[in-house]
Amino acid sequence: MLPTLTPIALAVLLLTASIALAAPSSQGLPVGLDDAARHPAPGTTTPTAIAFSPDGAAVTFLYPEGEGPGRVLWRLPAAEGARPEVVARPPGEGNTDENVSPEEALRRERMRLRDTGISQIVRSPTEDASLLPLNGDLYLLRGDGPLRRLTETEAPEIDPKFSPDGSRVGFVRAGELYVLDVETGAETRLTGDAAEGVSNGLAEFIAQEELGRSTGFWWSPDGSRIAFQQTDERHIPEFVIVHQGDDTPSTESHRYPFAGAENARVRLGVVASTGGEPQWLDVAEDGEEAYLARVCWDGPGHLLVQVLPRDQKSLRLVRIDVETNERSTLVEETSRSWVNLHDDLALVPGTGEIVWSTERSGFRHLMLLDREGKPIRALTSGEWPVDALVHLDPDRREVWFLAGRESPLRRDLYRVSLDGGPVELVTAGEGYCSDAVVSPDADQFVATVSSTNRPPVSTLRDRSGRVLATLADSGTDPRLSALDLIRPRLLKFTNRDGETLFGAYYEPRSVDLGVKAPLVVLVYGGPHVQRVTDSWALTADMTAQYLSALGFAVWKCDNRGSSRRGLAFESALDRNLGTVEVLDQVDGVRFVCSTVPSADPDRVGITGGSYGGYMTIRSLLLAPEVFDAGVAIAPVTDWDGYDTGYTERYMGTPADNPEGYASSSVLDKADRLKGDLLLIHGLLDENVHFRHTARLVSALIRAGKPFEVLPIPDERHSTRKRENRRAILDRTARFFEEHLRGG
Repeated sequence: MLPTLTPIALAVLLLTASIALAAPSSQGLPVGLDDAARHPAPGTTTPTAIAFSPDGAAVTFLYPEGEGPGRVLWRLPAAEGARPEVVARPPGEGNTDENVSPEEALRRERMRLRDTGISQIVRSPTEDASLLPLNGDLYLLRGDGPLRRLTETEAPEIDPKFSPDGSRVGFVRAGELYVLDVETGAETRLTGDAAEGVSNGLAEFIAQEELGRSTGFWWSPDGSRIAFQQTDERHIPEFVIVHQGDDTPSTESHRYPFAGAENARVRLGVVASTGGEPQWLDVAEDGEEAYLARVCWDGPGHLLVQVLPRDQKSLRLVRIDVETNERSTLVEETSRSWVNLHDDLALVPGTGEIVWSTERSGFRHLMLLDREGKPIRALTSGEWPVDALVHLDPDRREVWFLAGRESPLRRDLYRVSLDGGPVELVTAGEGYCSDAVVSPDADQFVATVSSTNRPPVSTLRDRSGRVLATLADSGTDPRLSALDLIRPRLLKFTNRDGETLFGAYYEPRSVDLGVKAPLVVLVYGGPHVQRVTDSWALTADMTAQYLSALGFAVWKCDNRGSSRRGLAFESALDRNLGTVEVLDQVDGVRFVCSTVPSADPDRVGITGGSYGGYMTIRSLLLAPEVFDAGVAIAPVTDWDGYDTGYTERYMGTPADNPEGYASSSVLDKADRLKGDLLLIHGLLDENVHFRHTARLVSALIRAGKPFEVLPIPDERHSTRKRENRRAILDRTARFFEEHLRGG
């Protein structure tokens, strides 16, 4: 039982007068079930894969044509007043979830790709040419000319990449690494030892799912060599998933490394791009078990490898001579909790200097290092984190980056000189800049910006930030005028431990459920995620909009452990998941119910997916005096059943932290359940296996507790099918109506 909350000094922050207004100006219809189940949500379709041509004369990007979901390739001349035009459409049905290979479907799941049509594009580094992976084969596009098919094979080509001179393409097929000559079509196979459980050139499951690395091979700058990883998973037991919703039963197997068990064995090799025997490199220390976190080339003869020991409490940047196999450590980051990986490594041409980011101050900031890794100067500082390095301009000696310096709820584009000096704000505090791409000469950039009041707009701008042309304006989505979307109120409060937390409140749209509306908390709660921002994504949360239309009050709160608030804020849950997060959610409920007149503190539901499903169950078990009903979607129920990379980062292993694993489990606490619980889970979930829900069902039966289960036979961790999204949302709403309707 959680302790009674002492009175909190509550201060509501109304970020702008327009945000404070609960009702929008739209005169459209309330959000219905079909509206809420449609993907993407209104006003959320934005350009993806944005890039300038090598000469900076044009911008290309993927975006739908008309109102359909399928993406095509557009080109916008990089000039004031220019308008984009379509230059390529997919042949046939394009690259959809239905016609990709099983291998590519799982890779898309790792990358959270839901787009149809042309969903991926690979640009040439030297000319206006692109590779389009479609239907398992590769197509070449030069300029706005016709598509030229490069491959036609039974096994798909995965992760294609141009060579640095653009004349060849590397890819992985059936676990082997290949190089294809673009002009002649001649193929050279560089590896030949793939087998069941052994692959070359592909990132392993943990790298893709938990380390943010989706590739497993890297061209050298001169194109003479390719560095690649070989992965051996044969020692990892297979986890079998049964397709039980099909007319004909079938199975699939995954070598899934559970917390505390063995990881895939990965080694790094270098092979000539014309073929030959690979040379294997020493990456980790003798006897050390470590992850291959990041790899890049430092000139044609050296690799820079980021080595992450299995406990993830340190990170080493190592330079390896590919001829002699000699290695030297340039940087070593350490942490008492864990080290967060990043993609902020950039090499300054001509000087050997290294741009790097570190959380040594408690907040991620950019540093300039010399070639040997010794600090030259800090480029940014303060109690705010750098989110991402966007561009290095060696001629002007400056870097562009994204950060929330002005507010944790916003994100802007900035730049700063490598030689020191003030940080310059580029996008002028317009809301939340979700994406930014800078031209090769850094004279222009593209930014995608939104706020809770404004759908995303992607614009081409000059160096000063002046808008030159528009790539896409999501505000033209006709659903925005057809639907009556409520703008959430952004609020902040102080929790029981004196930490400032942020939340978003959606007013109920009817009084059918009472003058004071039952409150539904939409929760995620896990690390490395922030859900409350001054962005259109918050307004376009269609679960919140649908529940609001039905008469529920809806609340979101980012608890301790969420991102963009510094390492101490994140690591408050270190080695004991499901503790401070629940306390903060309780504080959030008590705050919002004492602040707004429409929310009923005596009728509170909670729902979320993945970590949010785990948080739903934890909240029902640990705070039954606050939460009356919960819908847990694809929940983790015991961390011994989740993977090594994620779980051990925050919990250590079951052997070295048995108390933490026992405390964080929900299985042995099933007898505490007092509220109403609905469990929803996809039977094909290869990330959080249905086994998690099955184990909890067994525990609840043993404890004699009532509950409900909705299995989704044909879904994985992400709910991709519209009919399934509709069914889940409908069942969730009806469950809350049933169990929270009474006064």
